[in-house]
Amino acid sequence: MSRILVAATPVSGHHAPLLRIASHLSRSGHEVVFLGGARFAEEVRAAGPEFRALPAEADYDDRDFSARFPERDTIPAGPAQIMWDVMHVFGDPTAAQCRALREVLAGFPATAVIHDNLFFGGLALALGEEKGRRPAVFSVGITPLSVESRDTAPHGLGLLPAGDEAEREQHAAIAARMAEMREPLVAHLRGCFASAGATLPEGPLGRNLIGAADVFVQLTVAGFEYPRSDMPENVRFVGAIPIPAAAGQEQPAWWPELLRAREEGRRIVVTTQGTLANTDLTRLAVPTVRVLADRPDVLVVAATGRPDAAEQFAAALPAVPGNAIVAGFVPFSELLPLADVLVSNGGYGGTQAALGHGVPLVLGGDTEDKPEVAARVEWTGTGVNLRTAAPSDEALRAAVDTVLDTPSYRERATALAKEYADHDALATIDALVRDSDR
Repeated sequence: MSRILVAATPVSGHHAPLLRIASHLSRSGHEVVFLGGARFAEEVRAAGPEFRALPAEADYDDRDFSARFPERDTIPAGPAQIMWDVMHVFGDPTAAQCRALREVLAGFPATAVIHDNLFFGGLALALGEEKGRRPAVFSVGITPLSVESRDTAPHGLGLLPAGDEAEREQHAAIAARMAEMREPLVAHLRGCFASAGATLPEGPLGRNLIGAADVFVQLTVAGFEYPRSDMPENVRFVGAIPIPAAAGQEQPAWWPELLRAREEGRRIVVTTQGTLANTDLTRLAVPTVRVLADRPDVLVVAATGRPDAAEQFAAALPAVPGNAIVAGFVPFSELLPLADVLVSNGGYGGTQAALGHGVPLVLGGDTEDKPEVAARVEWTGTGVNLRTAAPSDEALRAAVDTVLDTPSYRERATALAKEYADHDALATIDALVRDSDR
């Protein structure tokens, strides 16, 4: 058995998969310490690992991003906001994160450090010390693979790989302009890593951040990611981590209605805006319920993840249609197998979960990595990419109808689900950690 230090950025979408990894390793007999956001302390302890809190400079409550990052609200969604996020949400805490890792390691000599790919303190640890004098460092890809490649378009714009030489040249020109625009970002990150006692190598940023880890564990299957002839050797596709059933969570009161609708042959449409971009449910959840209100052959489940869901819907709609259920927190592990389509803003983890169950998608998101997720769904033929976070009612209705009425989307999602089923992400990560300890 090994001693393992797991660390996560204090954002739900980063924390959740890393805690599932830590919990699995703890149950497998490893001694595990989890370094993360203070608000997750009890959840971590209940899952098995020992908890250590991030220092205040690296911690915040992601349920109120504006409180910690007020300037972010002034940055338009898209490349500008992504660059700001990498600089300040993820870059600025690097030194504090790395210091916290070293402090834990001083009293807990772990043989492996596992962190999400945007927890840059772990990469600074890897770059700042010789490999034989530090633990093995595993970076876990919880976002679409961002490594630059001659075979793909520049990352962040949601562009599909080039189909011919002309498109390849266009992508090269875009990449050159983006490299120039990102010079302040690269300079800022070099300073962040330097303050942590590490040197960020010269060259393509994404390739260097991925290459800094001893092993880069991507939480998807190869079939969901663009093929690259120049893929870094340290990248491992391990599949998705299943969403666990919530311990002690009872099925909601509306569950019999859902099962009855399924038995009657009605189509189940699930809509969600995830855990971060869900403050304004009128972006996607409310419109999905509204545009399908006249479909008696459909039952819409709005899984909002918010305790004020009913109030938001009441303010936006005269009444919830009879073919819709508005819920706060739902048992996704039980809901997804019953779904015919998931309408989402394109969170990476939720998309992986849907495809793991063979559920096709309609995606509309413009923040963080969501355009890249939607582009991969389009590329795999497993859903419709709305290419906007605020689709018109006509476009949204047409997209849902297309996915429901075109068998190829379900067929492609089902084929990809078989690839997910061939992987056991948690067991593979366990095996990689054990190998590093030999």
